[in-house]
Amino acid sequence: MVELNLPEYEYKVKRREDDSWSIWDRLRDRWVALTPEEWVRQHFVEWLITEKAFPAALMGNEVSLTQNGIARRCDTVVADRTGHPLVIVEYKAPTINITQKTFDQIVRYNMVLKAHYLIVSNGLEHYCCQIDYDNNNYRFLETIPCYNEL
Repeated sequence: MVELNLPEYEYKVKRREDDSWSIWDRLRDRWVALTPEEWVRQHFVEWLITEKAFPAALMGNEVSLTQNGIARRCDTVVADRTGHPLVIVEYKAPTINITQKTFDQIVRYNMVLKAHYLIVSNGLEHYCCQIDYDNNNYRFLETIPCYNEL
């Protein structure tokens, strides 16, 4: 897999019978197909937990939601201590450029979840914006804050 702009961590990976690879997802507590996007997700989740002190117990991967009657899945959702969505993270493979379309996707998810922070990463570039519902605007942050700063 491609080297990312994230620290290296030790992962459990295994070869499947069909010669594809799987990686252990600690949040879903199961083996998942090791795709380029999944490689980014596993690195980013581990970075949030290890470096940014995000509580794993308040995080979920592939979180389902319904938008306009259509089932969707958020890549990662982080809750606040009361269980309400606080952060939504959208991942792309390292070969995919982060564009306005990527932000449009995460904003559509946020129309349902009403999180206060949106993060987008392709493993090489990471963007975080804070939503200000009181003033109906948003701002991009220079860095991704630690959980206790959210």
